[in-house]
Amino acid sequence: MQIDKLNTTNLKLSREVSPAEPLWKRLPMQNEEGKNLSDFMMIIPKLKHQSTDKIKNIINEIDQVLRYYEKQVVFADLNLNLNVLWISVQPIAGICLEVAAAIHHRVPEAKLVASKLD
Repeated sequence: MQIDKLNTTNLKLSREVSPAEPLWKRLPMQNEEGKNLSDFMMIIPKLKHQSTDKIKNIINEIDQVLRYYEKQVVFADLNLNLNVLWISVQPIAGICLEVAAAIHHRVPEAKLVASKLD
């Protein structure tokens, strides 16, 4: 299952079970104006071990957040094998933290992955 390829005009939800191309091949790097996109990753521990209903509920919660931010979110991918949610957004100051906080609010087990700033 994956949430895939959101654009600024239409939320497109794809729940493919078959193997997909690697993320680096599918991931958009720039927006329509040629500006570099920002992205972030969240881990949802033990997601793949949850019941189907629980997974569907979590996907629904994430979907609600992504729909709210559909003009800012360009791409989202949920990898159940790795329990990882990857999101690319428009280059807007603070939008990564805002979207991540909204997801964490609706899915408390979702944790933002970040590196330590020097």
